[in-house]
Amino acid sequence: MIPVEIVVQSPRVVHFSEEKNEEGLRTLLDLVEELRDKAAIKVSTYQQRVSRYYNKRVNPRPLREGDLVLRNSTIADPTGTRGKLAPNWEGPYKVKSVLCPGTFKLETLGGREIPRVWNAEHMRKYYQ
Repeated sequence: MIPVEIVVQSPRVVHFSEEKNEEGLRTLLDLVEELRDKAAIKVSTYQQRVSRYYNKRVNPRPLREGDLVLRNSTIADPTGTRGKLAPNWEGPYKVKSVLCPGTFKLETLGGREIPRVWNAEHMRKYYQ
């Protein structure tokens, strides 16, 4: 109770009943599981809507073994030692193997293998 409610009684204070309060709390405790289930259903429907929206607008990048690609140079150099005038893409590189859809092993045109695995999100097809 706040000090103002001691002098001027609010409807909350006037109509307060210990028994009704206890009964209301018990009712809420009984409904907690139902409220959790409703919240879980709302979350899953929201996630489905978001994934449907995203998947509708995604452009697949069909890359096969032997294709030439450029890779994002900001991802290639995580230390950030490049300047702001450095090129955004580097390459071309050759796709050595497709590990799973969207994940690729690269090699230079000279045949030297790039140590990391690369995601299609960080690559762009190179056209000669």
